[in-house]
Amino acid sequence: MSRTVKDYMVIMLKGIAMGAADVVPGVSGGTIAFISGIYEELLGTISNINLKLLKTLKGEGVKAAWKQANGNFLAALLTGVFVSIVSLAKIISWLLTNHPILVWSFFFGLVLASVIYIAKQVTQWNVLSGVLLIVGAIVAYYITTLNPLVSEHSSMSFMFLAGAIAICAMILPGISGSFILVLLGAYKPILAAVNNRDLTTITVVALGAVVGLLSFSRVLKYLFANYKNYTLVVLTGFIIGSLNKIWPWKKVLTYRTNSHGEQVPLNELSISPFSFEGDPQLMYSVLLAIIGFGLILLLEKLAVEKQ
Repeated sequence: MSRTVKDYMVIMLKGIAMGAADVVPGVSGGTIAFISGIYEELLGTISNINLKLLKTLKGEGVKAAWKQANGNFLAALLTGVFVSIVSLAKIISWLLTNHPILVWSFFFGLVLASVIYIAKQVTQWNVLSGVLLIVGAIVAYYITTLNPLVSEHSSMSFMFLAGAIAICAMILPGISGSFILVLLGAYKPILAAVNNRDLTTITVVALGAVVGLLSFSRVLKYLFANYKNYTLVVLTGFIIGSLNKIWPWKKVLTYRTNSHGEQVPLNELSISPFSFEGDPQLMYSVLLAIIGFGLILLLEKLAVEKQ
């Protein structure tokens, strides 16, 4: 695939969008990858990182191995993700703390349009498709209602497993990797390890993530190659179910104390904006949801024109 510098700049921008999504517990970077048209290439690229690549590196050199690994694509995308996490993490965290309803409204519109976009990729619907759609939605919805575990001290084997599970969720449209870490009770220990520069824990989590990513990407690649329609249906269900997590208006049921000693929501219930205590910011929320929705429709139109 021959690409220009401009093409790689666009891929980097898609990486920035993926990184921004992954910072928010509840929005999946996989969803952004899918709606920006790079999902299947990303899966194929990740699954190509294997022993054959090492043999190519040994036998034919770095240039051949880089080409086989689709290195330019991966480098541009990961650069975007890294730039986004480093530069946007603090901004998005600040916005989530100070203007949560408006941020969630924008993402709700974005993800709602993604449901329509992915469902349109399904070429044939039947009874099994309907069942898989409902099952996918129920599973994702159930995950969003679970009470997060709170764990201060976790074994290295658990941290390895948490890294593997979270990275799998991160590449699945509809399920947020950071939210899975919160559910597992691993979010706080990992955050503490990063802040305290605990290299042992960070390395174990990273190894888990690498193992999870390399193995799960192969499973997804196989499913797309052999059962693309049904896989798209399940992913559509996942995204529908995950909408509960990013619904802007919430009632806090229980709180927990974070690593800074602050009280933060632990378990929340989605409620009507008209039942919301305080200013529901309805007009701005609807406007931002429409902007998020329209952004996906614009991306789809640009993708169609490019084809």
